[in-house]
Amino acid sequence: MEDLANYRKILHVDMDAFYASVEQRDDPSLLGKPVVVGGRLNGRGVVSAASYEARKYGVRSAMPVAEAARCCPDAVFLPVNAKKYREVSWQIRQIFLTYTPMVEPLSLDEAFLDVTGSTRLFGPAESIALTIKQRIRQELSLTASVGFACNKFLAKLASDLKKPDGFVVVQPDKVQEFLDPLPIERIWGVGEKTAEQLHSYRINTVKDLRSLELKFLTKLFGSLGSQLYQLARGIDHRPVESDRVVKSIGRETTFESDISDGDLLEKTLLMLAIDVGRSLRKEALRGRTITLKVRYEDFRTLSRSRTIHRATDLDDVIFQEACSLLRELSLRQPLRLIGVTMSNLTDQHENQISLFEEPQLERENLTKVLDLVKEKYGEKSITRARLL
Repeated sequence: MEDLANYRKILHVDMDAFYASVEQRDDPSLLGKPVVVGGRLNGRGVVSAASYEARKYGVRSAMPVAEAARCCPDAVFLPVNAKKYREVSWQIRQIFLTYTPMVEPLSLDEAFLDVTGSTRLFGPAESIALTIKQRIRQELSLTASVGFACNKFLAKLASDLKKPDGFVVVQPDKVQEFLDPLPIERIWGVGEKTAEQLHSYRINTVKDLRSLELKFLTKLFGSLGSQLYQLARGIDHRPVESDRVVKSIGRETTFESDISDGDLLEKTLLMLAIDVGRSLRKEALRGRTITLKVRYEDFRTLSRSRTIHRATDLDDVIFQEACSLLRELSLRQPLRLIGVTMSNLTDQHENQISLFEEPQLERENLTKVLDLVKEKYGEKSITRARLL
């Protein structure tokens, strides 16, 4: 058998009920209570996070808030505080970066870490993982579940098995022992429909899946079949990508009640455009493609996009293009959701080459000043008159 030291050492760190745990940490009166983050009790949004106390009642992420209230009437419902969660996520990432530069964030509350090259300096990978868990608890008063394995797929599976505050190690010589008893729904790519098809062939566990030939799986599922064949054997060659490129930045909101008023919709678009623009500037990015997303009361969802000549990070440009796309839709029904996304991103800033573009330069300078004011004095220190 190949020396175990030759395998990659990958961690998947997943914060436990992240948004809800941050709220419980910051308000001790919430400790031990079912907490649901995602909207007000009478709201129209969906659950972003639920504490483990709320999960006992069947509350889960992406569930409509109204349904969560029926499942757990005594839950405390809180709005999403994105700024606070981003700040805590940044603090967590600084802990990761102490031990390896190879950090691939998947979202605010989870990331892959490749600590293969860190063991000479910090000791065995298991010790690094436990130290990271300990520091998150001691410095941030939060808990994380960690999976340790020789690849990303196995590490992510492992981190989810003993939540909360779990730590699961998958040794390279015991991969099948770890995988075989698991239900096929644990495999990436096995959704509800795929699981139904596999169950019809009496394939219920990973061990059952492993008994199927590659030719049969590819005939049944196409390229997904090849992926299932590999993953059932614990094979995943993807590297941890520490320099993942941001492909898009977007914001959306679900209304408390359906909205058809054009002025109110445009005010909402302005707020979203300001948020998207600021996020672009924080990442030193600009975008060329603006996408408007709307969802009607019957949950039918439409999106419209437009690509502009010059990449931008300016709120006004994003807002104006989004409004233009909204007007082109000729809305016939009220909306329950609206969103704006910038894509086709670049970090290459074009030079101002014409005197006729001085107003553009002035707007860029003004935007930078507004960002600095908000950074120093808070988000509510200065705002657009239209939003008052």
